[in-house]
Amino acid sequence: MNRTSLISVLLVAVLGLVALLGLRDAGAAPAGVPTTVAASHLAGVDADKVDWKGKSAAWWKESLPEPVHSVCRESGTERPFTGALLKEAGAGDFVCSSCGHRLFRSETKFKSGTGWPSFYAPASKDALREIVDKSHGMVRTEVRCGRCDAHLGHVFPDGPEPTGLRYCINSVCLLHTPDGE
Repeated sequence: MNRTSLISVLLVAVLGLVALLGLRDAGAAPAGVPTTVAASHLAGVDADKVDWKGKSAAWWKESLPEPVHSVCRESGTERPFTGALLKEAGAGDFVCSSCGHRLFRSETKFKSGTGWPSFYAPASKDALREIVDKSHGMVRTEVRCGRCDAHLGHVFPDGPEPTGLRYCINSVCLLHTPDGE
């Protein structure tokens, strides 16, 4: 089977699975999952003064809602087209839902059609950490928070200009902070 045929078969299989499972954009966070800092465990915390890497696994499990913990601390993935921030188009920052670290600016967000929020550039050079991910029989580049090391998603070389990159990020890993707040 040539590469084009294999890609076509995989695409049909994925689209069939999406249709079978009835996945769609729910437009709301899963129960108990915040979308803003004010509604999260970060409310009232000076996030820049916390030793986030020093937090224990037990602390993270107790502090984060289960869907956030599953993705951010256990490298899970949320279902596509279900994230509350997938369609968020307001101006502002997208910060790590674990530690509040500034990850992306709204100007770099774009519609990729993949089912997860996508960005073409991080907010700063220290916003993210990239590591090689050889799980699931693939070699990909995993993206982690530069401050607390939370798993966020992956980066792919198929994004728009000016970078040509697509940071494919799980919505539960993000909180949106509108400009002016």
